[in-house]
Amino acid sequence: MVVNTVHWFRKGLRLHDNPSLRESIQGADSIRCVYILDPWFAGSSNVGINRWRFLLQCLEDLDASLRKLNSRLFVIRGQPADVFPRLFKEWNINRLSFEYDSEPFGKERDAAIKKLASEAGVEVMVQISHTLYDLDRIIELNGGQPPLTYKRFQTLISRMKTLETPVESITVEVMGKCTTPVSDDHDDKFGVPSLEELGFDTEGLPSSAVWPGGETEALTERKAWVANFERPRMNANSLLASPTGLSPYLRFGCLSCHLFYFKLTDLYKKVKKNSSPPLSLYGQLLWREFFYTAATSNPRFDKMEGNPICVQIPWDKNPEALAKWAEGRTGFPWIDAIMTQLRQEGWIHHLARHAVACFLTRGDLWLSWEEGMKVFEELLLDADWSVNAGSWMWLSCSSFFQQFFHCYCPVGFGKRTDPSGDYIRRYIPKLKKYPNKYIHEPWNAPESVQKAARCIVGVDYPKPMIKHAEASRLNIERMKQIYQQLSHYKGLSLLASVPSFSEELGSTITDRLHGDSSNSGSSMVWHSGTSPLGKRDRPSEPDCEEKCTRPKVLCGCPTNRTNIQELQVENSKRMQKN
Repeated sequence: MVVNTVHWFRKGLRLHDNPSLRESIQGADSIRCVYILDPWFAGSSNVGINRWRFLLQCLEDLDASLRKLNSRLFVIRGQPADVFPRLFKEWNINRLSFEYDSEPFGKERDAAIKKLASEAGVEVMVQISHTLYDLDRIIELNGGQPPLTYKRFQTLISRMKTLETPVESITVEVMGKCTTPVSDDHDDKFGVPSLEELGFDTEGLPSSAVWPGGETEALTERKAWVANFERPRMNANSLLASPTGLSPYLRFGCLSCHLFYFKLTDLYKKVKKNSSPPLSLYGQLLWREFFYTAATSNPRFDKMEGNPICVQIPWDKNPEALAKWAEGRTGFPWIDAIMTQLRQEGWIHHLARHAVACFLTRGDLWLSWEEGMKVFEELLLDADWSVNAGSWMWLSCSSFFQQFFHCYCPVGFGKRTDPSGDYIRRYIPKLKKYPNKYIHEPWNAPESVQKAARCIVGVDYPKPMIKHAEASRLNIERMKQIYQQLSHYKGLSLLASVPSFSEELGSTITDRLHGDSSNSGSSMVWHSGTSPLGKRDRPSEPDCEEKCTRPKVLCGCPTNRTNIQELQVENSKRMQKN
């Protein structure tokens, strides 16, 4: 019997370590590699132009690689449930392969396609390759529930069998006698579309990107595997996008997580003379696996309501404040520079992500993490449904992390990281002539300094949209009340006990400010090409503009008790005024 197969690319946009594609080729007479592009999705989805460009570049690179194998990529417009029944008939297909998708939406979609394939008499081949582990097996080992702490997750994977090495790349030899029927009008029918064809306005879009999409770029020599196994310290240079970053390539599957894992292992053994690598070496990959595991059976993972692991917090709704944050118009140069970089380049450092996420949610604006997640989903090249939602829940203290008294000062954190203000000047040119003394808090600059810099606060650059010290104090009290109420209920094992807040906070919190807590696992990490935070990366007491006379709570705000309702009314009026 003639075997005609289709391999369906979604993520996993690569030829190396692609077990489902390799299995599909074995014994097949013909193969067509397809990518299904929904034109309606392109025009209506919450995905920005930078990420779409990266995806299209990935598809172009994949098509170029397939050409070297005398094959091509078939980009097909439509929805999978409509496309596949037609392809099964037109191409006389009897085998379909694709990479396993662990996310709830993907599992639902794939179940529907499997049903259509079964009805058409088409064999379906599925392999796990986007994650290191079988996530269902992890959940099974945990008694049928996903682990909700990173420490528990590490314990479970340590019990699992050794990971298999990556499979060999697809080559002409692997293809063998398997061919791809290609027509003369292939490019017209199945070519990769341009951004303009998808309806995007490309005016003003830089001609080149920090990260060109595709497997070739992911594997090129300039993506050198880093052999320095120390946790990275954050500084002004690390805030800038590096072409050696790998997170977008892992997100789209241009780079195999298995290959990355084993390359790290090999490097470690060479540097450390064959000693066994610790789990912490694989931090970037394992945190990714942790969030994938937590999300795989939870279709409400990206929502607060109906999400069984998410604390129900009565966030405010303020579209105007949300827009100021998203567009970099908060009046805090550190926050605005980060959001400007995100919009322009599609990437920000993982601690910069922490800073703006904390500012939006429990730190200052008290707006829902769901709104921030949507902005990141639109703008980040490496935005990943599971990791993005999990990270936002984490930093907003809605799940996984409960130390709500840890927060980031929108002035002091920037001062420590970028003391000269070069990062701010790069992304907010209006402030480039401000002296270092005032670059992080231009509202404190004398009028003469503002005029000399040709940037008047309140005219050329916005005033701070909120008084940070008061807002932070209010929000810590809000979180305290929420967690105290939760502590009265049973069955909330995912929640840590609420810390005891006395009139004077004493030395316990101060110790934690300086990283003396032994709980190094309670630090959030976005999947951004870095390892989880170490103790020294945690927020500590900044040189804030607030002159505190009593013990400080990380952000540097005074901790004197103030009536919550009074602060809430005052902050609301100030935000409306600004």
